Amino acid sequence: MPDRAPQPVDRQLPTDEARDLISLVRDIAQREIAPKAAEEEDAGHFPREVLTLLSESGLLGLPYDSEYGGGDQPYEVYLQVLEELAAARLTVGLGVSVHTLACHALANYGTKEQQVEHLPAMLGGGLLGAYCLSEPASGSDAASLRTKAVRDGDDWVITGTKAWITHGGVADFYTVLARTGGEGARGITAFLVPGDAEGLSAAAPEKKMGMKGSPTAQVHFDGVRIPDDRRVGDEGQGFAIALSALDSGRLGIAACAIGVAQAALDEAVDYATGRQQFGRPIADFQGLRFMLADMATQIEAGRALYLAAARLRDAGRPFAKQAAMAKLHCTDTAMKVTTDAVQVLGGYGYTADFPAERFMREAKVLQIVEGTNQIQRMVIARHLAGPESR
Repeated sequence: MPDRAPQPVDRQLPTDEARDLISLVRDIAQREIAPKAAEEEDAGHFPREVLTLLSESGLLGLPYDSEYGGGDQPYEVYLQVLEELAAARLTVGLGVSVHTLACHALANYGTKEQQVEHLPAMLGGGLLGAYCLSEPASGSDAASLRTKAVRDGDDWVITGTKAWITHGGVADFYTVLARTGGEGARGITAFLVPGDAEGLSAAAPEKKMGMKGSPTAQVHFDGVRIPDDRRVGDEGQGFAIALSALDSGRLGIAACAIGVAQAALDEAVDYATGRQQFGRPIADFQGLRFMLADMATQIEAGRALYLAAARLRDAGRPFAKQAAMAKLHCTDTAMKVTTDAVQVLGGYGYTADFPAERFMREAKVLQIVEGTNQIQRMVIARHLAGPESR
């Protein structure tokens, strides 16, 4: 069967610098990420060396201020970088998105002194971050989290367990949301915890159906003591900080989803144009042609949706509703497109000899992380009809 290389996505980019950036990302993706993706995912290998390369290339801090080592790139450019990385390997694309999420609190709510001290290493110094909000009994209802931070002189002592933490056990720093006051959202505060803090440990990584190369683990805080200068924002401001981060993070998930969907479409087109049945390529048959057309249309719609939300964010306008819509549509699209890609490949699509089955397994988690798609529908409905009656 001929090897038909996919055509690069024709992107609308705002500057020549952005076009050069996408070219750099594509080069890294083709040379360093995609060739090893299937083998390393199967082996459960975490590509720390790739994330280190991305840091050295200035790709781990793209949407943040260059004063602290960031890339000064608008979100519409950063998200398209994520899409390219996720198309090559979701573990890498999602890893960059989570790292960006972990930097959000300090970059947007930290003091000038905190930013000068910590951000350069976080954005371009090779460090890798994780974001600690969810707990074993606190997922969608994040405001009910139980991890506590108790004041002890000039320090805070953190005790509790976080769950479903991407990069749990391998991160160099953790942005942690912990309860410092009463019940509910107003009693939560954000902290920046170093990965080597005494009393911090991680459980064995979860055994997942996809993204086996990305460690997801519970993280335990057993009396972890940190100074008050690692508190981010005001006491009680943590939940607002978390929600602000998640609005942006949902756009990262949307972009990653479109990357996976695009990779699945490319694989399906490659197979359909090369596979012969009844004396001609199966891509000649109308049933398959219509499937491919629908897949491509949904991908383009998803890309337009996440970029529209990103441009609102870049303009300083409200974008929470559009971020929820983008996360909902793009991840549902990824699930549908990857499922259809397996169908296009038929029996071969169900085997690990082709990447379609991996794309399908990976797409599922994107409908769950950073707010399930049921939660996204609730967010959108609240913007349309107001809060639910009590």
